[in-house]
Amino acid sequence: MSRQVVRSSKFRHVFGQPAKADQCYEDVRVSQTTWDSGFCAVNPKFVALICEASGGGAFLVLPLSKTGRVDKNVPMVCGHTAPVLDIAWCPHNDNVIASGSEDCTVMVWEIPDGGLVVPLREPVVTLEGHTKRVGIVAWHPTAQNVLLSAGCDNVILVWDVGTGAAVLTLGPDVHPDTIYSVDWSRDGGLICTSCRDKRVRILEPRKGTIVAEKDRPHEGTRPVHAVFVSEGKILTTGFSRMSERQVALWDTKHLEEPLSLQELDTSSGVLLPFFDPDTNIVYLCGKGDSSIRYFEITSEAPFLHYLSMFSSKESQRGMGYMPKRGLEVNKCEIARFYKLHERKCEPIAMTVPRKSDLFQEDLYPPTAGPDPALTAEEWLGGRDAGPHLISLKDGYVPPKSRELRVNRGLDSSRRKAAPEASGTPSADAMSRMEEEMRKLQATVQELQKRLDRLEEAVQAK
Repeated sequence: MSRQVVRSSKFRHVFGQPAKADQCYEDVRVSQTTWDSGFCAVNPKFVALICEASGGGAFLVLPLSKTGRVDKNVPMVCGHTAPVLDIAWCPHNDNVIASGSEDCTVMVWEIPDGGLVVPLREPVVTLEGHTKRVGIVAWHPTAQNVLLSAGCDNVILVWDVGTGAAVLTLGPDVHPDTIYSVDWSRDGGLICTSCRDKRVRILEPRKGTIVAEKDRPHEGTRPVHAVFVSEGKILTTGFSRMSERQVALWDTKHLEEPLSLQELDTSSGVLLPFFDPDTNIVYLCGKGDSSIRYFEITSEAPFLHYLSMFSSKESQRGMGYMPKRGLEVNKCEIARFYKLHERKCEPIAMTVPRKSDLFQEDLYPPTAGPDPALTAEEWLGGRDAGPHLISLKDGYVPPKSRELRVNRGLDSSRRKAAPEASGTPSADAMSRMEEEMRKLQATVQELQKRLDRLEEAVQAK
């Protein structure tokens, strides 16, 4: 009688733990827009989520500590004139966030420490170049101030945020139809895209060349998403011809056949993959699902190993993924998701059960830190570099707030907008505020005098 050998893995027993009610963000109106992005972005300082807004597009930014019920009059970032479709925090500055919208623009915002106290309407810089709505924004992982955007005009633009200029363009000749997903490689030398023409492409964006291409990685007609994973591999999620959801792992040098292809279920939601390069775990979150599946990727067959699934009662409208430096290492937390409900944002911690409270070095290898490895000019000149790694042994200490430096010669309106965008009012704004205060004080004094006269008249009668 043969005995089945269970594969040894320190991540076999990873489990998901939803936060208690007082640690959630309650009474937030999550966007109803139909679009396959996460609608949520998180970093060690803030959680941002796309909200319903009348008369334009807005998203909410809250300090992580500001849990509980969110005031309905809380100030929001509301500079777009149409719904916001995607948001992304800069990996090198925790106060800077980019947003793409149906108004065909990309805007970059600077959030003051402590969060917003007044609505933020003026971005640090507005990036205009798309002719249709912008559905994807993604920062370069290692080069400073390099931002990618993809629009429904089938164009990918790479921007130097420091100058506000589009430095690279991949036009409709590369992607003849709607772009479903874009992902940077770990060193930022390549991008991986999936398109409505049923092809997954690996591109060198600086040369505009296609390095590798796979036609129909999944036979179904529904959207495919693709991400880079470890050691020259990509992972795709899609649908079979019978509309069963699938996940597949591919070697970028041999795209003829997948290294692994697994069928999951018959749900209709598109699976959004989140890959952790430190643990080689990929998490699959489906919009409209009530579960998160996770798999471990190894260098030996069968390459893709199912670990477990976190399930809950309510379905998710979107999902945010915390960078490793924002986790609680003393609790053996290896990932944290921010699940969007219809009126709530709920943190979910993924934890490896360990008895010791000491730092577990095998769970936390050096991870990507907040310092860029390259300038935009170096990357555009052809250099690639992996991220600067930091140790989490003594916990992550965030650096002092860094100012986003933008060339103010772009145009006069941006120069005027810049002080307000950074959270510091300009001299003109200060003088206007002081004048308003003086008027209010005079009005209050006049009302007080009238009240005194009325009281005297009442007493005389």
